[in-house]
Amino acid sequence: MLVDEAEFTVDLGESGYLIGFTEHDDYPEETPYGWRCGPAGASSAVVLTTTENGQLLLTLQIHDAQPAFEPNGSWEPAEEISLLTENSRIHLATLDPADIADAWPDDRPILRMPLPSAQHSSIRMRLYCHADDPEPGVGDHGERHLIQFWQAPATDPVHPALSEEDRQARAEYKETRIGSVQEYTIDLPLQSAIQAAVRAIKPVRVSPGRLSGGSANTRRAQRA
Repeated sequence: MLVDEAEFTVDLGESGYLIGFTEHDDYPEETPYGWRCGPAGASSAVVLTTTENGQLLLTLQIHDAQPAFEPNGSWEPAEEISLLTENSRIHLATLDPADIADAWPDDRPILRMPLPSAQHSSIRMRLYCHADDPEPGVGDHGERHLIQFWQAPATDPVHPALSEEDRQARAEYKETRIGSVQEYTIDLPLQSAIQAAVRAIKPVRVSPGRLSGGSANTRRAQRA
């Protein structure tokens, strides 16, 4: 049964958004190219968007048990991951190469999971995505996401199969991030080095759009 719900527009940056149950979001060490979402630590997920520097209509739902699946045809195939709460509040932040910004609207009440314990509870997250224009790029694409949360034991994630192209994009992102950290570590303390390295990364963009059969994502060229 649906317990609570919020719907609002998010002004996106370049690199999607983080959502979960921690106030200590950091830039993800890995990016889930080939999927729509992936873990960004134990308590939050990184979600890739078709839209870059445009608007996203986001609907968040809290359920008291696993909800029925949405009808086929309205959404891309759903993806699921399990998260471990640090607190009961749902946190939302947009991602740019040099910034993580809180994105919860000031005029909307915070959603909280009704949990017996706010810490270390296992939450299942299901993500649905749709974009009228599925080709990634700047500006509005008629993109909307539905995210459902409910309390459940941790289980394996649900994602589409990765292509070799997706794996290569992930490897390149990780190599770039590690190399940038090493370069800046020479002159900076570790924390400053990591922050500076994130600013230096120019992430490869991968199209999250899929055909109705759930084909693998296609990779966009790296920005100059």
